[in-house]
Order: sequence, then structure tokens, then C-alpha cells
Amino acid sequence: MSVAIVTGSAGLGGSEAARHFAGLGMQVVGIDNDMRRRLFGADASTRWQIKSLQRDLGHAYRHLDADVRDVAAIAQIFREYGRDIALVIHAAAQPSHDWAARRPRMDFAINAQGTLNMLEATRRRAPDAAFIFTST
Repeated sequence: MSVAIVTGSAGLGGSEAARHFAGLGMQVVGIDNDMRRRLFGADASTRWQIKSLQRDLGHAYRHLDADVRDVAAIAQIFREYGRDIALVIHAAAQPSHDWAARRPRMDFAINAQGTLNMLEATRRRAPDAAFIFTST
């Protein structure tokens, strides 16, 4: 079965991508660690969306609580699915420009280093996969 890796799977774009590709018959592996809660407080939590995806998509969706900054965690996910990965949609990000101005190093780590980690994992383990970057 073709696998779609979706980072930021509990966010607006990521959750819609997860639903779309599961609807096309792909196995979706969602990566989301509810960073919004840590960055913006309890009201910004995306846990409700994770539960909704699990309920609505059933076995077509597997949620992984991982951080795109964690090279070892991302490498393990890509080792597990390897060449079954047909698509990577990278939608994980720290989205606030105001927040970024206050915490530029953390913003860079999430947005730039996280993207590099995803690109490298794709290059090493799923070189034939399409990579779609749809983030801030």
C-alpha cells in the first residue's frame, strides 16, 4: 500500500491533506506533536483534530506524536515505511511572525531545520516519493 507521510497532520492544511489522501486509498501516517499548545496555550491545542482523524479515517490513518526537529524520530519513521512512502506532505510549522520575532532560534529550528530533516529523510529512505512543502 502506498504511504503518505503528513507532517502537521492536526493543523488546517495537514488534516485536509490527510483526509484527501486517505480518501484516495493511501495509508496516511500523520506526524504532529501538538506544538501549537506549547506555543500558544491550551486553547490552541490540536488534540481534537487528531481524535477526529483517528475516528473518521480509522485504519487508514496512523498518528505519531513526533517532532520534525527530532532527527532520530523522523529517521525511525522513514526506516519503518521506507520505499512504501509515495508522498510526503510537509505542513508542520511555527506559523506566527510575531512569535518568530521573539524566538528566532526556535522558529528557525522548527521551520528550517525541521524541513531539512524531512527532506533528508525522504532523500535517504524514500527517494522516489513526491515531496510537497506547504507551510510558512
